[in-house]
Amino acid sequence: MADELLTKSAVEVGELIRTREVSPIEVTQRLLDHAHELNGQVNAYISFRDEQALAEAAKAEEEIVAGDHRGPLHGVPMALKDNLYVAGEVTTMASKIHGDFVSADDATVVGRLREAGVVLTGKLNMHEYAWGIDNNSPHFGAVHNPWNLDKVPGGSSGGSGAAVASDMSFSTLGTDTAGSIRIPSSACGLVGLKPTHGRVAKFGCYPLAWTLDHIGPMAKTVDDAAAMLQAIAGFDRRDPTSVDVPVGDYRGALTGDPTGLVIGVEEDYYFRDVDTEVERLVRARIDDLVSRGARVEKVSIPALKYSEWTELAVSLSEASAIHHRDLQTRPEDFGADIRFLFYLGELFSSVDYLQAQQVRRQIKHDFAAALSGVDVLIAPTLPVMAPDIGSAVADLNGDPVDLVDNFIRYTGPSNLTGLPAMTVPAGLDDGLPVGVQIIGKAFDEETVLRVGHYIEQSDPMQGRRAPVGA
Repeated sequence: MADELLTKSAVEVGELIRTREVSPIEVTQRLLDHAHELNGQVNAYISFRDEQALAEAAKAEEEIVAGDHRGPLHGVPMALKDNLYVAGEVTTMASKIHGDFVSADDATVVGRLREAGVVLTGKLNMHEYAWGIDNNSPHFGAVHNPWNLDKVPGGSSGGSGAAVASDMSFSTLGTDTAGSIRIPSSACGLVGLKPTHGRVAKFGCYPLAWTLDHIGPMAKTVDDAAAMLQAIAGFDRRDPTSVDVPVGDYRGALTGDPTGLVIGVEEDYYFRDVDTEVERLVRARIDDLVSRGARVEKVSIPALKYSEWTELAVSLSEASAIHHRDLQTRPEDFGADIRFLFYLGELFSSVDYLQAQQVRRQIKHDFAAALSGVDVLIAPTLPVMAPDIGSAVADLNGDPVDLVDNFIRYTGPSNLTGLPAMTVPAGLDDGLPVGVQIIGKAFDEETVLRVGHYIEQSDPMQGRRAPVGA
């Protein structure tokens, strides 16, 4: 039987803590007990920090009793993906090579969550070095999808998605280089937001591909995602990709109704070769917005046809550069899947990489043109459903297709452009979640969140939750 307290959103439990209806110590202990009990089934956590978490919860309680309330996440326990550094503690990147790595500093986002009063319960499983989408780790084992334990949870932030979906963390952060926030959020029935590139500083996050990497929230609700973004957004000079722009009022943006909203739909790429039921559910969400006062404009993004090659050329080149020395000196310590990809990345020439950057510039130009006449673009998050753990293929309307290529096909373009993109639940297909993706203009997370909130208001999941943890 589910612990009703743990099923609440981060903002909801934060309000109970603020009003002292529940103690952060009690909440943290109940979450830790639940997470320990389920981890054998789900394998979401790599490590727990029970003693430290309870000490942080006690400190939060003291502060709140003293009238020093820091905001909606104060005292709320959550775990983080294990490529975000926590000072003085091991961060593994789900790897053998960094199995005992300890940073002297917190990641920027970790420091900002601490400032918001968040209690850190542990580190979450992920695909090794964040380069993969099934989260089947040779070093820490496969993460299981709480909606069906035989299915992949998506990746690389699969432990993050599984933890929140099974109430083992109230919310969390993922990292996203080709979709690694949005893929597991879609597969696990969550809200997942990749902010604009530069909106959230990446200091203290182990890189995969530095021009494509993003950090963002994975949460039960759009309000939770907005609260998380509010806590972590902002400039940090320690990250050379960080951009010094004003931080918005993200929770305050969740108002109004869809009247007058202009939705861009790009048919040629985002609705080509897509699972029939996925397409039906996504179009149903668009139709619902239209019935409430929005309108649809068809848009064209011609350079999208080059995006898959461009994403691979950039990400593999940058990733192999980061891991070049270890690839030369200790290749056997990498998992076989990512070792192959890093070797593949070394085959791209400097000409290939620079040509990919030129194509990337055109893709950005075409997206900007398409978005100039609309508020957001709406598309499926994934064109296929999550397959069984261990499968290298997915089913696309009865045909087997490559899993990696298809899982990143609709998410990768927003990493190339750096535009904000969010997935929210669109409904269920045969008991598994389907996500709808909202893509916005640069540094306009407020509109993306607002549209996600409109979709959420229609209750596409009809109150259903993942069976594991429910």
